[in-house]
Amino acid sequence: MASTPDTPKHDGSDLAALREEIDALQAIPEEELLNPLPSAVEEREPTPHATDAIGSEKWDRPASEETLEN
Repeated sequence: MASTPDTPKHDGSDLAALREEIDALQAIPEEELLNPLPSAVEEREPTPHATDAIGSEKWDRPASEETLEN
């Protein structure tokens, strides 16, 4: 952009703040940028547990007595 009497030559004083923002964004891992996971969601994420294999249901027990453990 050319300077004119109405718009003097840019001195670059605001580029330092822009450089800090760019550096902060570059510090974020690419996976987090593509698939962000809010920390509140991550903290409440349930712990996975083992389940019965497909087809191993015990049909001789009532549903109220079934458990996921052996």
